[in-house]
Amino acid sequence: MRVAVISDIHGNLSALEAVLAAVDDEAPDELWCLGDLVGYGPRPNECCETVEARAAVCLGGNHDLAVRGTIELSEFSGDAAAAAAWTRGVLAPTARAYLDSLEPEGERAGVPLFHGSARDPVWEYVLSDEAAAVTLELAGAPLVLVGHSHVALQVFLQDGVLAGGLAPAGSELELAEGDALLNPGSVGQPRDGDPRAAYLLLDLETRRASFRRVEYDIERTQAEIREQGLPDLLATRLSTGQ
Repeated sequence: MRVAVISDIHGNLSALEAVLAAVDDEAPDELWCLGDLVGYGPRPNECCETVEARAAVCLGGNHDLAVRGTIELSEFSGDAAAAAAWTRGVLAPTARAYLDSLEPEGERAGVPLFHGSARDPVWEYVLSDEAAAVTLELAGAPLVLVGHSHVALQVFLQDGVLAGGLAPAGSELELAEGDALLNPGSVGQPRDGDPRAAYLLLDLETRRASFRRVEYDIERTQAEIREQGLPDLLATRLSTGQ
């Protein structure tokens, strides 16, 4: 089975549309989403509707849980809190119902899926060797997928040795030996220095992974953020992927 994996859309409809257009050209069997459909961005309802229609499985991220009320907004600060509060105010009942159905961890085709990590699916960022090693150990599977950090990652564990790191655009991986932890990066708000929307292609039969990036209309999203009165940093950072 061939799968496209996306994560951390954050209400950025322009980026989501660009990724899905690229995914359609690849014609995978399924689309998986690792959470955070909303928060930060100006088009939460459309992103929820689109993912609900397209994804075979979708997780709920920390922003999704905050917007639906499972997490208190006091758990957030600054721009994240302001955007979550705004999103609560504009969220349509259908989008709210979809977010209510999502959980921060799951499994599909034998692959454990976490928004954050196996140790803490809601909040923990897998950005250290220790966090990656613990998630691989707890998941107990040869392939594990995580989101949340907005950073595309490729981490491998073979014979007790951990290796890997950032996964630049165009990285093509053979997952034939050992265990692997992959993060597709962020669709709507990348933070690994590449502002293009990120996604991951997996072939579960041949155990190959391909990290992809796609250009999208950043200026459109920036204008929409400003039109809605959201914090300006949420717009400016899109240009740099930071």
